[in-house]
Amino acid sequence: MPNLRVLIAGGGTGGHIIPALAVARELVARHSAEVFFIGTARGMESRLVPEAGFPLRLVQVGPLNRVSLVTRLHTLLDLPRSVIACRRIMRDFGPDVVLGVGGYASGPAMAAALQLKVPTMAFEPNAMPGLANRLVGKRVQAAAVNFPAAAKWFRNAEVTGIPVRPEFFQLAPPPAVPPHLLVFGGSQGARLLNRVLPQVVCALLQAVPGLTLLHQCGARHTETTLAAFAASGADPARWQVAPFLDDMPARFARANLVVARSGASTVAELAAAGKPALLVPFAAAADDHQKRNAEAMVQAGAAVMICEDELVRPDRLLNELVPLLASPERLATMSQAARTQAHPGAAERIADRLAELA
Repeated sequence: MPNLRVLIAGGGTGGHIIPALAVARELVARHSAEVFFIGTARGMESRLVPEAGFPLRLVQVGPLNRVSLVTRLHTLLDLPRSVIACRRIMRDFGPDVVLGVGGYASGPAMAAALQLKVPTMAFEPNAMPGLANRLVGKRVQAAAVNFPAAAKWFRNAEVTGIPVRPEFFQLAPPPAVPPHLLVFGGSQGARLLNRVLPQVVCALLQAVPGLTLLHQCGARHTETTLAAFAASGADPARWQVAPFLDDMPARFARANLVVARSGASTVAELAAAGKPALLVPFAAAADDHQKRNAEAMVQAGAAVMICEDELVRPDRLLNELVPLLASPERLATMSQAARTQAHPGAAERIADRLAELA
């Protein structure tokens, strides 16, 4: 019997391609599958997929959502060509099943798969599906979603969760006192958090005895963020600014509370680690999906949300952080709630579902 052949399409951001690579590895390990990727030159897949050892073919297609009219017209002109290119790639590769993970290349690849009658599955990490998944959601044969709220957009949807490194599920709770606060805005940092935290750090450290803080700011913003923290007058022994954080499970393990954006991968890691969070959704995210993700965590009792426009008053952040950090009992309750949103074994389940579909 020939090996299972799986084509994975999409990418753009790490939130799309990193889970896709986790599924690809499980397909190889569990089903001896041959895995092939379709992406675009503008996405992270152009670097990460070859580094992971998987073949990648590129098509030319751009964004449709939240872009200028000129960009939208260019994308609409590219779409028929990109669908034809995807059909050609599929005829060459002969996939048994196609997985669309969202991002620029996902739409035309899933459209091509549906035209060629190849079994197709959509992966949706956000509470509000992206445009490509919304367009094909009722036509695909199956879907893997992270939030129950996203299931209504698809046929045969299963809440599998997002693949998360196993280490996040194995973290022991940190000591309740003295508390430690982790602030991060993704690998590039979050300019808003870099600006607001230094304005409240002195008052925050004074209000919460023994509190220490680690703030990840992004490589491009290290100098200005460090200067702002230094100018705040806060005790430098109690705060640290880092451009980038490696070994994120270890950083999570030490934290009693996390301040972060609410991208799908971040939310999945918070749930796996059982970390209470104060989430600040990125207001420019397509379809406001980060706000929808944060709302789901708030509804579960695992997080508090502050919208960007509320942070024009930095004391808004201070007024949320102080009572949270001063209440180990509340943080413990939020931690338990976060774990209810976790999905261990997501990559394995998605890989098995693809094999079943094929």
